[in-house]
Amino acid sequence: MKNIKQSQASSGNKGAKLRSDCFVSLILKESDGLQIELKSKVKALYGGSIEKLAINILQHFSIEHALLSIEDTGALPFTLSARIESAIKQCVETELEFLPELITENKYSKSKESFRFSRLYLPGNSPSMMINAGVHQPNGIILDLEDSVALNKKTEAQLLVRNALRQVNFYGAERMVRINQGKQGLKDLKFVAPHYVNTLLIPKCESANEIIEIDKEIDKLRILHGFDYPIYYMPIIESALGVEKAFEIASSS
Repeated sequence: MKNIKQSQASSGNKGAKLRSDCFVSLILKESDGLQIELKSKVKALYGGSIEKLAINILQHFSIEHALLSIEDTGALPFTLSARIESAIKQCVETELEFLPELITENKYSKSKESFRFSRLYLPGNSPSMMINAGVHQPNGIILDLEDSVALNKKTEAQLLVRNALRQVNFYGAERMVRINQGKQGLKDLKFVAPHYVNTLLIPKCESANEIIEIDKEIDKLRILHGFDYPIYYMPIIESALGVEKAFEIASSS
């Protein structure tokens, strides 16, 4: 194995009242193959499929010897794979991604004039809130990578939001993501733009240059991943400077 950053890592959430999530711990080893330790209330029913998914992900990243411990509280595959991939990427330097299948129900776009009266914010690192969000039939569902996500959970949330965009059926609601500010926001784009996001919310926007930088990055991603669906921007004005620059921001793209 090449480009090892550290020998062990963890990812996810755990707690007595937690649902639809998991906590994984990964220890890279030099021998003994791949070992999976699974603790789950649904182990009798789904233990085999969970372990198979875990092995597939480890092999996808060319990990041959490791101990992966999973504390499962009913996580769906899109969550399990995001948590495992996050732990792997803390240990191994890699540009590979383990992408779950993009469901056909999520291959839709919205128009610029779409009605956006009701918007449901969901923390980007809380899968339990994502699963049935579309049942409430809001105009838009906002997967948040900014204020609702702790600093030490930002990279985990990127993978979880990416997988949710590909796997969670939002029943026709506009799929929106609030990215972070500045350079962190530009890093967020590669986890959402290629995965049928409809609209990006840009927080604390104060200049046209912020929009232009996002435009440039998305143009690069369009070429790299070959997608052509529309992605709309919703700059959020949160300061006096933003108000003064509002016309400049609105007319920048």
